[in-house]
Amino acid sequence: MPTSDIGIDLGTRNSLAYSTGKGLVLNEPSIVVYDKNTEKIRAIGEEARLMEGRITSDMEIIRPIRQGVIVDYTVTEKMLKYFISRAIGRRAFRKPRISICVPSGITEIERKAVEEATYQAGARDVYMVEEPIAAAIGAGVDVTKPFGNLIVDIGAGTSDIAVISLGGAVLSDSLKIAGDKFDEAMVRYLRKKYNILIGERTAEDVKINIGSAFPRKEEAYMEVTGRNLISGLPKTITLGSNETIEAFQEPLNLIMETVHGVLERTPPELASDIAENGICMTGGGALLYGLDRLLTERCKIPCYVAEDAISCVAIGTGKALENIDAY
Repeated sequence: MPTSDIGIDLGTRNSLAYSTGKGLVLNEPSIVVYDKNTEKIRAIGEEARLMEGRITSDMEIIRPIRQGVIVDYTVTEKMLKYFISRAIGRRAFRKPRISICVPSGITEIERKAVEEATYQAGARDVYMVEEPIAAAIGAGVDVTKPFGNLIVDIGAGTSDIAVISLGGAVLSDSLKIAGDKFDEAMVRYLRKKYNILIGERTAEDVKINIGSAFPRKEEAYMEVTGRNLISGLPKTITLGSNETIEAFQEPLNLIMETVHGVLERTPPELASDIAENGICMTGGGALLYGLDRLLTERCKIPCYVAEDAISCVAIGTGKALENIDAY
């Protein structure tokens, strides 16, 4: 097996690449800085993220993937090309085989766009792997067995829920409610309750540091600074973790309802397998404090977060390449 084969998790917020020979080789933000004057790309990935919020008027920040779907084809192609060259390294003699993951609810046109962009970026062969299946493989679940597993993959742009058996999805649902919606909910909550406006990055910091889906044993606090919408001046407040539960209520309920809906449609034999195995959670969104406990309480089925939740999809996408005939 050539070491240059790679699996790519092309995410709304971050893109990760897994090389069949080396393991995880890339984790960079899916973001690009575009220069309007020269009509050229100035920076991609981590370099572009560091420039965010500090660019001049003749530059523009582009996030070419929104909610798991390509919204800017040309920029995605260039970004993919950059990520692929970073993942392979300079000494590749032949074009790599690339497997790339897609949300389970993607349309045929969107699927074609991802495939085309990957070929244009320099792939020899392109394979599509559905996100929940990639997540399950990356989490160490043997998906080829005739046994039901329920995977809940919460990324930044989409949440994918699927019942997997015999290497395929028996049932799946995908909703465009995930990590980014939690950030937006936090911005709305603080605006409404405290009259302060915070940026997306601050909202994400709050989510990572004290964000909760279930009450903590000891409440955590964090100082948050934003712009007072009445005076226009900076204002700092102390926010408690229990308030974040209130802020996240809407996106949390929608995810719970979707999981519940998938479980209701699951054939009885597979449902009993899931009750025995538990629900496997992957993706960065799964790391929200207490989300596994909330899901356990709502669905009455034990729930656990995969070991390397953030990298699961990329690892699974790469491993699917090693065993492509089975999938």
